[in-house]
Amino acid sequence: MYLAELRFKIIADTQFAHAEQAIRQYIEALIFNGQVLGREFPTAWQQEEFVSRIVVPSEDALQPKWHSDKGRSAEQLLGAAGLSYPRYHVLGQDILSQTSCSSLPKECVLFTTFADTCSPIRCAETLQPVPLFWLTPMQNDHEALIRWQLQFQALDEIQLQEQRVLHKVAENSLQGWHSTLNRVGRQLSKHLSKINNLPIYYALYSGSAHDCNSEPNKTCPNCGKPWRISPPQAGLFDFRCTSCFIMSNIAWECQSNSGE
Repeated sequence: MYLAELRFKIIADTQFAHAEQAIRQYIEALIFNGQVLGREFPTAWQQEEFVSRIVVPSEDALQPKWHSDKGRSAEQLLGAAGLSYPRYHVLGQDILSQTSCSSLPKECVLFTTFADTCSPIRCAETLQPVPLFWLTPMQNDHEALIRWQLQFQALDEIQLQEQRVLHKVAENSLQGWHSTLNRVGRQLSKHLSKINNLPIYYALYSGSAHDCNSEPNKTCPNCGKPWRISPPQAGLFDFRCTSCFIMSNIAWECQSNSGE
C-alpha cells in the first residue's frame, strides 16, 4: 500500500463548508470503490488549496479508468464547489501496511479482521490483499462489501476486548453459520465470484468450540462432508470445502489449549 496526497486548488469563490462537502463526497466515492483504503482522510487548508492524506492499494489506484460512475460524478462536482480536479502525488510505500497483489490471483478468499485497513478480498494462497477496483462490482461500486467489512471489524474488535462486554453476542455473529453477518458475507462472495468468473471462498471465523477434542474433525457446516486439510492453507485455514467454497480454522481457543 502507498501513502499519497490529493491537492484541491481553489479556482473560484467558495465556502469552506461547500469545499469540505465536495472533497468528502469525492474521497468517499473512491473509498467505496476500493481505490482509497480506510475511513480517515485528514485534510488541511494550505494557502490556496486543500490537501488530503490518503492510503491507496497501488500506485495507479486513482487512474480514471478505475473510477466508478459515482467517482466520476463526484469529480465533476468539485468544480461546482470552486475546486480544481485533484492533483495526485504518491509519497511512498506505507511501511506499516500489507503489500497488495501485483496481479489477480487464481483463487481468492473473503477474509478480514478488526485491525485491517486493506481490501477484504485476499489471495487464497498468500492472503495478500486484492485491490477491489480490479473486480467487477455487483452494482455501481463495492459499497455493500465495504460496509459488510466495517460491520465484521466492529464485531471482531468487540469480541477481542479484555473486558468482554457483549463478547458472546459479537462472537456468535462472527462464527455462527446462520448469523446475518455470515449469511450476507457468503452472498457477497458468491455474487462477486459469479460476476468475475473467479473462485472466491468465504472465511468462516472460529473462535471457540463446544468440544476441543472433536474440533479438528468437524465437518463443513453447509454440506456436512469432511474438509480438514494439512498443512493449513496460507498458514491459517485448517478446513477447506471446494464444493461450498468455505474455509475456516480450528477454533482459536482449542489451538491455544492444544498447541496446534
